[in-house]
Amino acid sequence: MSTTLRLATFNVENLFARWRFKEGVDPAAANTRGWVVEQTRFEELGVDDKAITGAAVREIRADVLALQEVENVDALKHFRAQALGGRVEYPYVAGVDGNDPRLIDVAVLSRLPITRIRSHQHLMDPGSPVAPLFSRDCLEVDVEVREGEAKSTTVTLFVNHFKSMMGGRPETRGKRLRQATKVKELVTGRFGSAAPGDHPFVVLGDLNDYLGPDGSSGIDGLVEWDQVENVVTRLPEADRWTHFFQGGDEYRQLDYLLPSSSLAENSAGAKPEILRKGMPLRAARYTGPRFPGVGRDKPKASDHCPVVMELTVG
Repeated sequence: MSTTLRLATFNVENLFARWRFKEGVDPAAANTRGWVVEQTRFEELGVDDKAITGAAVREIRADVLALQEVENVDALKHFRAQALGGRVEYPYVAGVDGNDPRLIDVAVLSRLPITRIRSHQHLMDPGSPVAPLFSRDCLEVDVEVREGEAKSTTVTLFVNHFKSMMGGRPETRGKRLRQATKVKELVTGRFGSAAPGDHPFVVLGDLNDYLGPDGSSGIDGLVEWDQVENVVTRLPEADRWTHFFQGGDEYRQLDYLLPSSSLAENSAGAKPEILRKGMPLRAARYTGPRFPGVGRDKPKASDHCPVVMELTVG
């Protein structure tokens, strides 16, 4: 007996629960009782963006959703309550404050029980021993997928948000290369080095790089590892992009679902979906429908697209 797991990854771009002074409010005068949030003086950042982000999450209907750029678990729970229908829709949440100085973390929302969480943010970078290896974290999360009354399978997620290309792709490649190498080591440490792909796991998230050309990518050793499959390649090449960079008019795949080879083989007839309805109007290659309220640059769901796929488990 087998069942399906609808799994997604989505960089939700600055999902913060932060505030700013309203127009015309003097910060010195507002600070009479310390930094107390009063709606007469403050307003929440990104309200319109978060409404469209919520529409995107509802549209993909994931059983389990890996997220990047979440401020913290409290912010995620607030977003869940305001935009997703609350705990009844996604009763399980996983997140650990990570390494990013901007306080953008990785997290998981799940309709299925989360049975184990392990952070790897403590690992140090061998290329810079005073710095952590993972820019945010590689969050290892076990999810219980039930196959009827008596049987269940644990699917392990390795949720990532690699070093960005800010500062130049060649200049930042080494960090992503070391991160990708360590993720492979974490997988083999958990499942053995002989045939880890025989086990049900998925490496996923925003890897902040694309494949090729000529060894310029820092992530090809992970994405093209024979123990996983980059399932987005099941789509036509022109339809694989998940991110638009206006500065270079570039449409690239930066977001990845890499199920283990056994999970990928079990799901051989499935294809991933890339939802672009929340992309800003400036991403002109996409000509399909958009969510109400999407603007040329803002508001938008994110500068990334969610990627979702039905995986057959068991």
